[in-house]
Amino acid sequence: MKIELSKNRKQKPDVNALGFGKYFTDHMLVWEYDSSEGGWQEQMIIPYDDFKLDPACCSLHYGQGIFEGLKAYKGEDGGVTMFRPRDNFLRMNKSAQRLCMATFDVDEALRGLAQLIKLEEDWIPTQAGTSLYIRPFMFGTEPFLGVHPSGKFMFTIILSPVGSYYANGLEPTKLIVEDKYTRASQGGTGEAKCMGNYAASLLAGEEAKKKGFDQVLWLDGEEKKYVTEVGSMNIAFVIGDKVVTPELDGTILRGITRDSAIKVLRAGGYEVEERKLPIAEVVSAARDGSLKEAFGTGTAAVISPVGTINFSGEDLVINNGEMGKITSWLYDRITGIQTRRYADDFGWVYRVK
Repeated sequence: MKIELSKNRKQKPDVNALGFGKYFTDHMLVWEYDSSEGGWQEQMIIPYDDFKLDPACCSLHYGQGIFEGLKAYKGEDGGVTMFRPRDNFLRMNKSAQRLCMATFDVDEALRGLAQLIKLEEDWIPTQAGTSLYIRPFMFGTEPFLGVHPSGKFMFTIILSPVGSYYANGLEPTKLIVEDKYTRASQGGTGEAKCMGNYAASLLAGEEAKKKGFDQVLWLDGEEKKYVTEVGSMNIAFVIGDKVVTPELDGTILRGITRDSAIKVLRAGGYEVEERKLPIAEVVSAARDGSLKEAFGTGTAAVISPVGTINFSGEDLVINNGEMGKITSWLYDRITGIQTRRYADDFGWVYRVK
């Protein structure tokens, strides 16, 4: 691996005002693929800087791009860890296959990422609720105008010290059920973590914010009948004595935090159902009081309580708009495993040093 150290180190931000994704470390990893040059080239760690791209760069025209998100933590003993990084790279390869992009060696990607984090260790915040956010992404770089897969790709990893994803931290979010736009449909790219999925969701998200809501709760693309996911996270509901979450049907993201939550809940003795979930069932449960809690799962927010869901103009308030017991327990357990407050019985923590 080639390493070029930055000669102009940045001033680190105030840890009490990090926000999410606003600041970036001194270095980044770059790994290029060229089908005409034997495939993947040597990885490089270089100073964080602008890319130089041809105006005909195919991803700028046809959206051939994917990304991932994960986190690194520093413990009181100075040890540095990541949470399920291998699963993120495995999922990234699945996204690459769906978008006709080059796949990569997961172990080599992990080695490069670990080297980058060791170099930027001083950027990892240690205050409660903070972490070092890791953003791997890849896009086609071959210059051409014409709809066909690129033969050249840029795989890059950038790092960002972050606080809470939402400005109000763990204050329950307000969602609105989207009944006009659709996010994904069967046979589409819904379960791929590709850039176009997020671009297509922006308009609905902006309209939701204008109405006073934090996020959109998406329904299926065919019938607008079944709950799928939220704009930035998977979703789950506590109905009666069960935790119910939409099944993976190819239209929603195979969330790694979602999978972690399901495994932690089941290990804790909770019953979890993965199935098709009609929005009518959620509404009915909210009205008769059997909807006890709702929460989102995702890398950025980890576990995010939901306090209100608006359906057809009606605000359905959940658990008096407060975080529920199961949601609170789950947040504590997963963040505890991530930061090594609790034993990692699942083998999820990857030690960098």
